[in-house]
Amino acid sequence: MTIKRVTLKPFSKDKFELVGDYEFEGIVVPSGFITDGASVPRVFWSVYPPNSPEYLSACVVHDFLCDKAKTYEECVRADKVLYKMMKGLKINAFKCLVFYASVRAYHFVTKGMF
Repeated sequence: MTIKRVTLKPFSKDKFELVGDYEFEGIVVPSGFITDGASVPRVFWSVYPPNSPEYLSACVVHDFLCDKAKTYEECVRADKVLYKMMKGLKINAFKCLVFYASVRAYHFVTKGMF
């Protein structure tokens, strides 16, 4: 699976704007979508920078799906898409699991479900 990379431009201090529509497996993120990249706590930025091109494409799609999510099931789908894209981007298995476990834990804490 070959995954195209997103094209972003700076929007504000910690945010980026999508330049042109971005599509992954029928999910279309519209041009102009604003993202903060990976929502990584600052203490971990030296290991997992929020705007790393390595996984930024997957984070944009995940942010878009999470912004649209109205149900817990839609959050689960967003998390699975993030994991699938990271694997497709050939990111090492450990990093994929760290990101997946982190977003699952976040949804558990914020939504009270796992």
